[in-house]
Amino acid sequence: MAGNSATVASDAHQGTDAPVTLSVRGLQKIYSSDTGDVEAVRDLTFDLLQGELVCLVGPSGCGKTTLLRCIAGLLEPTSGTVELDGTKVTAPPKKMAVVFQEYGRSLFAWMTVRQNVELPLKNAGMGKAERKAAVEKALHAVGLDHAAGSYPWQLSGGMQQRVAIARAVAYEPEVLLMDEPFAAVDAQTRADLEDLIRTVWKDLGVTILFVTHDIDESVYLGERVLVLSNSPTIVQEDLTIDLPAERDQLTTRSMPRFTELRAHVYEQIQKAKRGTGATA
Repeated sequence: MAGNSATVASDAHQGTDAPVTLSVRGLQKIYSSDTGDVEAVRDLTFDLLQGELVCLVGPSGCGKTTLLRCIAGLLEPTSGTVELDGTKVTAPPKKMAVVFQEYGRSLFAWMTVRQNVELPLKNAGMGKAERKAAVEKALHAVGLDHAAGSYPWQLSGGMQQRVAIARAVAYEPEVLLMDEPFAAVDAQTRADLEDLIRTVWKDLGVTILFVTHDIDESVYLGERVLVLSNSPTIVQEDLTIDLPAERDQLTTRSMPRFTELRAHVYEQIQKAKRGTGATA
């Protein structure tokens, strides 16, 4: 392969035919204040191949959300680059969507589910008939066909998060960034939403970068898990998750290999907390 960052994936994925969709190179973010500079992210470099589902984990406060905001074009990095399909990201790209943790704040209570999902499509200038088809497809993908006329306040937390996901996928993004989207729901709802994400990912072929604090969730969802070091942050490990492509909550989580991978990621995060896992 050529040495261009737009065509070369991480070492763990050399030899695959899929092109690189998202490329992060030497990303650094320093926050300046009256009390001095704080280096939140030191040197992050990794790639996402087209159609991958990659999870990002690390110690609390290691800069996961900062990284995601830089990738989304919502925050300017101090140095380094983010490229989407070989084009440098300097503002929120049209081919990228973000699902945040605080989904309730992103939904408009006075709008129906259908109107909430349709809003960004309308703002993008999409025609009425095309919007209608896109909204119906997105609501079907997240299992909310029956709730199109409901209002967010009439729905459970899990259903509200499905609305937020539907709004993101209705836009048909190439890359979907998810910032701990299930942190505020109960365990059973979380499991349902995890399976929903894998279904949406497979059906729509979208590339997903999923940030989570939950180690089990990262291993269950991802094809790869990127383990971040403690702040100032680098990629401590890029781990391939060699579980079957078809997964379910009971069978997959009962596998010895799942337990081994979970233990390995947990060990890496403990090393990150102690500052013994990263080699800058």
